[in-house]
Amino acid sequence: MSALFEPYALREATIPNRVWMPPMCQYSAAPEGPDTGAPDDWHFAHYGARAAGGTGLIVVEATGVSPEGRISPWDLGIWNDTQVEAFRRITRFLVSQGTVPAIQLAHAGRKASTDRPWKGGAPVGPDSYGWQPVAPSPIPFADGHPVPTELTVDGIQEVVGQFADAARRALAAGFEIAEIHGAHGYLINEFLSPHSNHRTDEYGGSYENRTRFALQVVDAVRAVWPQDKPLFFRISATDWLERDGWTADDTVRFAADLKAHGIDLLDVSTGGNASGVHIPVGPGYQVPFAARVKAETSLPVAAVGLITEAEQAEKIVANDEADAVLLGRELLRNPSWARHAARELGGDVHVPDQYHRSV
Repeated sequence: MSALFEPYALREATIPNRVWMPPMCQYSAAPEGPDTGAPDDWHFAHYGARAAGGTGLIVVEATGVSPEGRISPWDLGIWNDTQVEAFRRITRFLVSQGTVPAIQLAHAGRKASTDRPWKGGAPVGPDSYGWQPVAPSPIPFADGHPVPTELTVDGIQEVVGQFADAARRALAAGFEIAEIHGAHGYLINEFLSPHSNHRTDEYGGSYENRTRFALQVVDAVRAVWPQDKPLFFRISATDWLERDGWTADDTVRFAADLKAHGIDLLDVSTGGNASGVHIPVGPGYQVPFAARVKAETSLPVAAVGLITEAEQAEKIVANDEADAVLLGRELLRNPSWARHAARELGGDVHVPDQYHRSV
């Protein structure tokens, strides 16, 4: 049997295969009004198509734990009950197709309040639904970005509480797995890396201090997330900086800490915290980072990074480089990638009755 299409169990959840969809922002929610941050017909159709296509796990895009935690004013949020009710429509459909629904809980930190990518992605101000970003230190992400407000210790604890509240709402919305976003230069990643964290208090300086906020978020979420449900953490395994950044060695060390605090799987990506760095992009370019965590720790991992071909994905799982693969752009191009890969590899995948003629 194809390794890619073997079920995968974590806690009491069983994911039908190892073809997973990572969080990919759609920047398509209402930026104001009673439905601010709530998923709409676009999100239902978008996620529903990938579920009908056989994807085993779908991680809904970065979802703000507060209005200020969104990357853009058009991002999803989960800070109120209107958003919860709108998400229920999506999770019900995903479950009906045999797909496990997951959600990424996020705070964008200093990279918040930006325009949609197809509009250039530049920072936006109050005249375009924007706001003042916050961060561990008053260091802008890049030229042209505003200087963020440095979070106070009380402000840090408020954000920790927002993550816990968002997890409670995610559970009420029908999600079976939650993922904490600690990657791509957003708030948790900003605290982890000495490149963006210049604090001199208990949240900055040493490795133990820089990881304190992340572990407090994990503890707060794990305390309200049911013990029978898995909790993921997404990490940027490296800043791709030659010095004064977060490194692969840090990631391996931190993986052990995350497991001790109740994380069940590490979603391994890279980059996003430093502008202007060179990233050697190519097929599977981030897989070695996931493979190293898997080889050197006991924490399960999922791999990402230009995974496009069925045989490529099969080898990653079969060779024990990762427990699952997350296909981003390829699932945007082909919502039924899992069905096509199953046919090529001789695996079994859910096919809706309405599509029986396509088997």
